[in-house]
Amino acid sequence: MKDHHSTRPEAPMSHVFSDETHRNLLSRIPHCTGREVADWLRTVEDGPALSRFEEKVSWLRGEHNLAYGHAKAIVHEYDLQRAARKLR
Repeated sequence: MKDHHSTRPEAPMSHVFSDETHRNLLSRIPHCTGREVADWLRTVEDGPALSRFEEKVSWLRGEHNLAYGHAKAIVHEYDLQRAARKLR
C-alpha cells in the first residue's frame, strides 16, 4: 500500500522499483561498487546533460561499468532528490 503522505515525489511508473527494492539496491551499491551512493549522485550531477532517464542509466552503465539495476537505482534516487530540492 502506498503512503500518500510521503514527501518523496513519484517518478514515472516505467522507471520505478518498489520502495523496498529501491532501498535494498541502494544499500548494496557501496559494497558492490566500492563507492558511496552520494558519490554516484555527484557523478550523475557532474555527468553529461542527459534529459531522459534511460539515457542516464545507459551512460552510467557504459562509462562506469555498473549493473543495470544499480545504475537504474542511482538515477531514480538522483531524480527523487532533484525533485525534492525543487519543492523546497
